[in-house]
Amino acid sequence: MKKQYRVKKSKEIEAILKYHKFSSNPYFTLYIKENHETNHFRYAMSVGKKIGNAVVRNKIKRQIRSIVRKLTIHSNYDVFIVAREKIKTISYQKMETELLYLFKKQRLLVKGENNDSIYKQT
Repeated sequence: MKKQYRVKKSKEIEAILKYHKFSSNPYFTLYIKENHETNHFRYAMSVGKKIGNAVVRNKIKRQIRSIVRKLTIHSNYDVFIVAREKIKTISYQKMETELLYLFKKQRLLVKGENNDSIYKQT
């Protein structure tokens, strides 16, 4: 993903967490906050050390980035994705389904050509 789509500063991540709008399942917690300063969505993710060593954590981060890249998400939102420890027990397809469920639950997805096939899968 391009750098403009990332939330990097810890103050910005703390602001997303303080907003207290989130949804979760056993594999992910998704925090969101509206941001009217940008005309596109931005996201950050956290994969803790309890999940595994650096190789495992980086693999999970690559998979999450791949899933987010496929989606068309409403603009003007900042999203913070936290991977939970149970994530290491599931496949990529299950990970995609679970993350998609959280994005749908928060109504972050734009119904359009990219998301139509994803909406039909679940």
